[in-house]
Amino acid sequence: MYIIIVGAGDIGTPLIDTATRSGNEVVVIERNTRKADDIASQFDCLVLNADATTKETLSDAGAEQADAIISTTDQDATNVMVCLLAEEFGVPTITSVVHDAEHMNLFRRIGANTIENPQQLIAGHLYRAVARPAIVDYMRIGEKAEIFEIRVTEEAPVAGMTLAEAGEEDFLSDDVLIVAIEREGDGKPLTPRGETRIEASDLLTVYSASGADSALTDVFGHYEDKTT
Repeated sequence: MYIIIVGAGDIGTPLIDTATRSGNEVVVIERNTRKADDIASQFDCLVLNADATTKETLSDAGAEQADAIISTTDQDATNVMVCLLAEEFGVPTITSVVHDAEHMNLFRRIGANTIENPQQLIAGHLYRAVARPAIVDYMRIGEKAEIFEIRVTEEAPVAGMTLAEAGEEDFLSDDVLIVAIEREGDGKPLTPRGETRIEASDLLTVYSASGADSALTDVFGHYEDKTT
C-alpha cells in the first residue's frame, strides 16, 4: 500500500516502523525539522519536513495515488484539516487520532476512521496488565464486550473438559465463546468445536459479551486477578 503518515511523535513513530517493516510505500509529513531528520535516518521512507495542512504538501506527498492517510498529530485541528484535504484528494482510507471526545462527530462527518484518545487506550491497557495479569492481550468491543487471550492453568476447572462439557457444567455461559486455541507444539491455532478438549497450557482466544471479569478468569485457573 501507499500510505501517508502525518506526524512523527509518540504515536506516529511506531506506526511508521510497523508500516515500513510490513513492506508498504510510506511517506511521512513532519513539520518539526529534528523529528523529520530522525525519521529519515531510521526508516526506509520518504520524509517531507513540511506543513501537512496545505494542499501543496499533500500533493507533494502523492495524495492523488495514496491508498491511505493517517494523521497522528497531538492537535485535533491539524488532524481535521488533514482529513478534509485528504477527502478532496479522494484518498480511499482516511484515519485520524482524536484527542477530545467532543470532536468525534466532526471527524465522523468527514468520513474519517478514528482512534479516540490513544493515551487513554494505553492507560487502559497498562491498568489491565495490573488488574488482570492473567490476560495476555485484549480488545474492548462496545461498552462491555471483550475479546482476550488467556492461558489455561493446571488448576483450571475446565482443564481436560471438552467445550461441550464446559458449557453443560455452566463454566462457560452462553455469552462466552472460545474463538481459537493455540496449543504448545502445534504450528497453527485450532478451530474450536464442541468436542474440542481444553488442555492445560492452551492459549485461548475468548469472546465475552460481559467482559473478562474475575469469575471468568477463575474458570481458566487464574485466581490472582484483582477486582477492577
